[in-house]
Amino acid sequence: MKILVTGGAGYIGSFMVKRLLNEGIDVVVADSLERGHEDVVDERAFFLKGTLLDKLFLKRLFSEHQFDGVIHFAGYISVAESVEKPELYFGNNTLATLNLLDQMVESNVRNIIFSSTAAVYGTPKHTPIPEGHPKDPQSPYGESKLMVERLLHWYFISHKINSVALRYFNASGGALDGEMGEMHLPETHIIPNAIKAALEGLPFTLYGTDYPTKDGTAIRDYIHVLDLAEAHMLALNKIMSKSGEYVYNVGTGIGYSNQEVVSMVEKVSQKKIEIHVESRRPGDPVELVADVDKIRNELKFKPVHSALETIVGSAWKWHTSQKV
Repeated sequence: MKILVTGGAGYIGSFMVKRLLNEGIDVVVADSLERGHEDVVDERAFFLKGTLLDKLFLKRLFSEHQFDGVIHFAGYISVAESVEKPELYFGNNTLATLNLLDQMVESNVRNIIFSSTAAVYGTPKHTPIPEGHPKDPQSPYGESKLMVERLLHWYFISHKINSVALRYFNASGGALDGEMGEMHLPETHIIPNAIKAALEGLPFTLYGTDYPTKDGTAIRDYIHVLDLAEAHMLALNKIMSKSGEYVYNVGTGIGYSNQEVVSMVEKVSQKKIEIHVESRRPGDPVELVADVDKIRNELKFKPVHSALETIVGSAWKWHTSQKV
């Protein structure tokens, strides 16, 4: 089997590439390297630099390789940036995926796993959030991902492109041995930013301590990147064996507050973090926790690395290894 991994030089993509290779699957990585890092791509994979916005690049890619499926990670992920520059997100996230789907149709490649997001739900009306919850994105980022989900629906109807859209909650953590981890520029995620504050002795900003939660801070569902890779393997096996279009939440069904995350970083690092409090950011929901019944029942998915201490501990190993 040969799989194309777009965005395979990024955080989640690089973990997925290694997992596929360890399963004995041939992997081709396509990444523009605009926000990815070529040095994190496993040397066993075949790497090509290019953007999915370039139709000639796509045509060459698919003419040189016969793929059994695509795992599509390539995309921008910052909510704040998407509000400032929506054109980037509808271009890189939506239009680029349209180009990819068109090339898949032309090349008779019928299977795609898509990195979607819990941001498609917007502010939830209730938690935990099931897949059937109303979709109301509050940012161009969430909207760009939801638009791709709609593309996948119609490309299945019209072109028989099988798909699984995985709606990530909060991807987090690093390799258990500390060799791989999260590296975004700019970094917007709470765990790496809290670790950075601990390592550098800087204050850490909590946005909102007046939420109606047990400690006043917002609650999120964190999924370890290794468990996320497992969800992709299960999804790939699903569409290789049974054609269709599928959507699954990928989370744990357990929420941790921002304060609990910071406290865990303090525990793991054995360092006290100075907290700076600012008001809530517009559009930040009180609680985002996945209803995971569907993926658990249909794909038999069971996270094994997503306890908060495991997530933070593995992230800490990665970040401290970068200081050496």
